[in-house]
This record gives sequence, C-alpha cells and structure tokens, in this order.
Amino acid sequence: MRIADLIPTRRPFLSLEFFPPKERDTWPKFFAEVEKLKVLDPLFVSVTYGAGGGTQANTLDVVTHLKREMGLEPMAHLTCVGASSKALYDFLAAISEAGIENVLALRGDPPKGVADFRFEDQEFQHASDLVRFIRTNFPSMGIGVAGIPTMHPESATLVDDLKWLKHKVDAGGQFIVTQLFFENALYLTYVERLRKMGVTVPVLPGIMPILTMKSAEFIATLNGRAVFGGFYETLESAFLKGGDEAVRELGLAHATKQVQGLIDAGVPGVHLYTLNRAEACLEIINNITMR
Repeated sequence: MRIADLIPTRRPFLSLEFFPPKERDTWPKFFAEVEKLKVLDPLFVSVTYGAGGGTQANTLDVVTHLKREMGLEPMAHLTCVGASSKALYDFLAAISEAGIENVLALRGDPPKGVADFRFEDQEFQHASDLVRFIRTNFPSMGIGVAGIPTMHPESATLVDDLKWLKHKVDAGGQFIVTQLFFENALYLTYVERLRKMGVTVPVLPGIMPILTMKSAEFIATLNGRAVFGGFYETLESAFLKGGDEAVRELGLAHATKQVQGLIDAGVPGVHLYTLNRAEACLEIINNITMR
C-alpha cells in the first residue's frame, strides 16, 4: 500500500530506516535486528543504498524479503548518482513486480573518491528529475522526498531551499521525510514555513540517536556542527568525561526527549534512523508515551 494512503490511517505512528549490509553473509544478523523491531509495528520501513547504486541489488533483495517474508511495508531509496533512464526503469519495474509500492527520491551525495564528479554531468541532476520520471513511468508508485530543517548546505538561502523542496512536491512527491535534526523547534518552524508556501503534504521528522562520538563527528563532516545546535559540544564534553558509554546514554536520552516532544506537538509520525541497532531504538520507544 502507498505510504501516502497509510499515513492518515494511524496517528501518531513510527517508521524506521535501515541500511542493508553489503556482505550477504551478515544478512541473517541484520534481519534478526529488524525482527526485534517488528514489535514497534512500524507504519513503513525505508531501505537505503550506496551512491552510484553500489548496493542497489542488495536493496531490491532486502525490500523484497521485508515485504514477503516479514510482512513490513518497505520503501526503497533511489538517488540520481550514476542513474540512467534504463537502469532506473528496470529497477522500478523489478520492485513493482516484487510488490513494492513506495520509493524515496533523493539527489544523493557525490561518490567518494571521485574528485571531478559533477551533478551537471548526470542524466538525473535533481531529486525532482527522479520524481517526474517515476510519476510518468510508474504513476501508481508512492513517492516520498527529503527535506532538511537546517537547510541544505548547498542552498544559498533558506527561502531557496524551501522553494526547491516545494518544487519536488509539485512534481509528484506525496510526503516529506526530514533529515536528522536535534532541536524540535527547527522542525516545527520548518513545517510552518512550508504550510505558508502552500505545501500541504505530511512532513515526517527524522530522528537519529547519537550512540558514539565517531558518529557525531561523521555527521558534522557532512552537515557541519550547526546541525547540532549546541548539542555537539555537550556530546564532546560527555565523551571527555565518560567515553562512548556516556555519549550513548546522553544520545539516547536526547532522542527520547525529541520523540516525545514531537508526538506531544501533534506530528503525524516519527521516522527513526535505526542505525540497524534494535536495542537502542527499543530503549527510546519504550520510554515514550504514544498519544
């Protein structure tokens, strides 16, 4: 079933994001983690794949298993990097045949180690290009798009950033999943601005628990420390005093507070970036009240 049709049926809901391991001999462990999280009854689960489609075959097999063997509603990620019309059509045809009805259309990040990579040289340059292609060739496919409450680092201004997000929705995006943020006020203001622009589709907040300082540092390299507000320095201080154990405790407490605050604010649902770590996600959700 299309996620856009599922969203109105349950409020609030939880959705989960996984990344498929590249090595297939680790898949049993991965699916075991997914099985533990089925108790949360997620409305849907999303599955990533590497830049340039490096693990796209894995994504197809994983979403098929999640759908057929585990009874979950999966959403496959698609990016512009390395995509061609034929390859994209073939992949969409394959997931459609497998009963997968939802995709998340993303521009994606430049592939690592390719110094002269330019999106201008790609057949698909923007996520909106993917959205239009999918809507034209697979009109019954459910389409989600991504938003960034702290603004995309390549956008000149927040106004421009919101304009291009609206462009993706106008092209056929049926709901928005946000990238991670650490201050709920950022998300709430973001939604308010989108509504004033006439964007009425659901905006699902994406929450990621910080479990190690290395994870926080990696996020900072991608998005800058500004995405944390002042939380990065708080994590840094905790790490100096108690190492990753202290970071994990603080990260889980912060994510729990965020999820509860968002639910209390009346969001349609919360999208949890699981990091394939069932224990951490269960700890968060077991400490909140779904209203």
